[in-house]
Amino acid sequence: MAKTKKSAVTKGSMRPGAPAKPGAKAGAGKEEAGGLKRKLGLRGAAPWAARHAAKHAAEARARAAEPPLPGSARATIRTPIDAEDIKQRVSDLHSALAKIKGFRKNLNKTFFDIGLVLKDIQTRRLYEAKRFPSFEAFVEREIDLGKTTSLRLVRVAGLFQKEGALELGMEKLFTAIQAIDTAGDSSESSPRMPPPPPSTTSLPLRPPGR
Repeated sequence: MAKTKKSAVTKGSMRPGAPAKPGAKAGAGKEEAGGLKRKLGLRGAAPWAARHAAKHAAEARARAAEPPLPGSARATIRTPIDAEDIKQRVSDLHSALAKIKGFRKNLNKTFFDIGLVLKDIQTRRLYEAKRFPSFEAFVEREIDLGKTTSLRLVRVAGLFQKEGALELGMEKLFTAIQAIDTAGDSSESSPRMPPPPPSTTSLPLRPPGR
């Protein structure tokens, strides 16, 4: 008899008119109507939201791939007019610094080459690619030789030939440049001497009684 009552209860609960279990949600019947459940996307979002986001992402990629119109905000902000020139100048500056680093290992024999590289950086104003206001500020921060030595090497490369400079040596050249600068400063600070008066020939004395 117990088995018959239990089976009867089970069959009755499967009938359409059976009352809902206590604690069940009110909307559960609507969601499960017809034996179908509501399909949800990622994190409970509806499937159309994922399709909508994918469509917008594809449109954004397509717009980014197209060249910006001249004068548009995207062209001004994302693509500077001289972007390629800036890239090239930065590349040239890094190449020059790498050369100086290699020459630095044997300074007594390669000081003239360092001066040539520094002079090229100064002439082409490559230091502006790293936002330095002047060449002096650049060598002070980026060149481990120091500001004074770097500027003297630039002058050596501009005043002397390579063969003569290597024959004299870096120390003698620096001494010569320092002497030139000292002589120039002393001549500017000292007052100009007046020219000597023109020489006059002495006239013969007048004889007495005449």
